[in-house]
Amino acid sequence: MAKQVPPLRRGWTTGTCAAAAAKAAYAALVTGEFPDPVAVTLPRGERPSFALAVTRKDESSATAGVVKDAGDDPDVTHGAVVCATVRKGAAGTGVTFRAGEGVGTVTRAGLPVAPGEPAINPVPRRMIADAIAEIAAAAGGGADVDVEISIPGGAALAAKTLNGRLGIVGGLSILGTTGIVVPYSCSAWIHSIRSGIDVARAAGLSHIAGATGANSEAAVQKLYKLPEIALIDMGDFVGGMLKYLRTHPVPRVTIAGGVAKMAKLAQGFTDLHSKRGEVDRLELAKLAVAAGGSAPLCERIVTANTAAEAFALAGAEGIALGDAAARAAQVTAAGLVAGRDIAVEIVVFDRDRNLVGRAPFKV
Repeated sequence: MAKQVPPLRRGWTTGTCAAAAAKAAYAALVTGEFPDPVAVTLPRGERPSFALAVTRKDESSATAGVVKDAGDDPDVTHGAVVCATVRKGAAGTGVTFRAGEGVGTVTRAGLPVAPGEPAINPVPRRMIADAIAEIAAAAGGGADVDVEISIPGGAALAAKTLNGRLGIVGGLSILGTTGIVVPYSCSAWIHSIRSGIDVARAAGLSHIAGATGANSEAAVQKLYKLPEIALIDMGDFVGGMLKYLRTHPVPRVTIAGGVAKMAKLAQGFTDLHSKRGEVDRLELAKLAVAAGGSAPLCERIVTANTAAEAFALAGAEGIALGDAAARAAQVTAAGLVAGRDIAVEIVVFDRDRNLVGRAPFKV
């Protein structure tokens, strides 16, 4: 009997942790006691509780901290301590947000909060404000407070993210829309793709490039001399990027990738991860034959160990398999933005960043 695999454990967003920390800190500020554990209400009504890892209080402020638990998701912030320091604000000011150590500041337009603001997204802000209001109502006081969110070590963690490219400097973003981290949902990656497009649009760019990896990104940037904010690290999520572009269009979109990823796009895959399927050697052979390849070449491609070997075999016979695959990939990609004023180009690079295939923008 096959061994049952337990379900993956869900976790909590930085926004949820920040709300829990802020609630505990404000409670200590107005009552003198830290609630531990502290419960917060999530956007969908769930009400989890969190143990406090940090508690500090003086005459004018209180600080509480919660350890971020991302569950079974490989989240860069897993294990980080999300802290909130709360001070009383002037009457009528409401909740004011500040970026403390390890939390970034927005410097570019196009993100959900304005330049100059702490990188604390709208849903976490609302969760924090609601948590503060809950304590204020119970204590019979006002909810005019200054909330500083910090993540010790957050600047080093942010270097592993795309925050710098998006114009978020000094640390991490406080994120979350549901309050819950779903393992391997890649929600943070999808969020960064969308944010990258928003920043590019706000900057008035008319041409962006989505790349499957570092090699193809460097190659396409060199090809077009693109600024960094025009580069979208889409990874395997070409479908996710193009679907977002349907409602947030950019006139010209170049999709760049290696031979295997672009061969899969040519086959109709819009999620290019290896788990979604392999490169179909027979389909590659058909493309090679349509490009003028011989029957023996077709047979060798069908039995090739890798997509790279198949492309090398075609190249040795002078067959432009890269161009053929790029044209087929262009059909797949263009279909996702059909009816929108968006031109799509495909460029294919080998491991040495050489251009081996192209389906250019159609005039």
